[in-house]
Amino acid sequence: MADPKGFLNHGREVAQTRPVGERVQDWNEVYVPGSLLPIISEQASRCMDCGIPFCHNGCPLGNLIPEWNDYAYREDWQAAQERLHATNNFPEFTGRLCPAPCEAACVLGINQPAVTIKNVEVSIIDKAWETGDVAPQAPERLSNKTVAVIGSGPAGLAAAQQLTRAGHTVAVYERADRIGGLLRYGIPEFKMEKRHINRRIEQMRAEGTKFRTGVEIGRDIDAAKLRKRYDAVVIAAGSTISRDLPVPGRDLTGIHFAMEYLPLANKVQEGDFVAPPITAEGKHVVVIGGGDTGADCVGTAHRQGAASVTQLEIMPKPGDERAAGQPWPTFPMLYKVTSAHEEGGERVYSVSTTHFEGDEDGNVQFLHLIEVEFVDGKLTQKPGTERKIPAQLVTLAMGFTGTDRENGLVDQFALELDERGNVARDADFQTNVPGVFVAGDAGRGQSLIVWAIAEGRSAARGVDRFLTGASDLPAPIRPTDRALTV
Repeated sequence: MADPKGFLNHGREVAQTRPVGERVQDWNEVYVPGSLLPIISEQASRCMDCGIPFCHNGCPLGNLIPEWNDYAYREDWQAAQERLHATNNFPEFTGRLCPAPCEAACVLGINQPAVTIKNVEVSIIDKAWETGDVAPQAPERLSNKTVAVIGSGPAGLAAAQQLTRAGHTVAVYERADRIGGLLRYGIPEFKMEKRHINRRIEQMRAEGTKFRTGVEIGRDIDAAKLRKRYDAVVIAAGSTISRDLPVPGRDLTGIHFAMEYLPLANKVQEGDFVAPPITAEGKHVVVIGGGDTGADCVGTAHRQGAASVTQLEIMPKPGDERAAGQPWPTFPMLYKVTSAHEEGGERVYSVSTTHFEGDEDGNVQFLHLIEVEFVDGKLTQKPGTERKIPAQLVTLAMGFTGTDRENGLVDQFALELDERGNVARDADFQTNVPGVFVAGDAGRGQSLIVWAIAEGRSAARGVDRFLTGASDLPAPIRPTDRALTV
């Protein structure tokens, strides 16, 4: 085990961020390069080697956290990355983007700050890339079976890599012009530089995975014809329909879904535009939605030179400590200050938008809101609290409601949906259509990156068993498994 007194001798230290005044001038990741390695062995030593490591339950991938903490403490980076990759195809993604439910379930977190599991994870994988320990794992023999994966987000990429390594010939279809899904165009560069995606794609290409970009199944290729072309299909198209805000003035110019706004900023970093077609420069920006996507909009607006940034959330402000109704080891709803929030702006809780007001040319200029409260469990407006705030650019970041139906994919496959509008599947992640499987948000609904990777790995096992009659691939979750929450 790691140092048996590590958690007594050392406090929690996290990655250093670059000064705000510096980082808002560029799009590089916010953390100081190399700042983790000098402290990470000491931080890994805080792992208690507890009898029942609840971090395993907090993580749907079942990451072997105490094991790679021990290796990181001993600075055995080769062994650490092997244990890391045993359960996670893309730890450099989760180590940067996952909200770390494993840390919420850390036993040390009962009465002390939890182990910095996420920082240890990203340190191990970054070191592995630096030393060349991450190599392609081409299959020893091919099965002569073919699989199409629809969507190249974390679920699709995980399924594709697992199935390629199992010996199947896999082609990934992506409707965007580059591979990565929301990892590519939904996550801002300052949270994860896209070079991390690019080198994984090159690894997968070297293993034998094929990629087809700019192809939308349902529009460019009929889904039923695709099914005939391949022995199996994995639908990993995500939950891409953004939740709208149907209030007066919604049709004014300057009101956009977050997934209309964020991809354009990322395309500038890819070199597609000199300046984004939708920009916050010089504007009063309002972000509706208090989650991670909303924070991404806040950070993007700062870098584009917004005059002001205000983030609205309909729910009350969370507390700094676990609420009584959210006991360990469940994932608590806590007040979270992201790097984007450190950079400025105002956060307003317990408010609801009533309508938008525009100028004579149809451009949004103001947002009208009212305070709300819960009365007998019902959200109620508070009379006399109406006010308006400047809003020349509004982004809607209120989550997603289901997978795309307009492109024809669901109807052409004749897929059954569940009561939430997600693609229904059985215990093997197979839909009502034999040989057609679903993984990620398309089947689960909007969720976390760590769940997407777990879904992709689990669906791959179902596909492998369908194609060969048996499978040795791991399946960390079942379709019915849910996060450790209350």
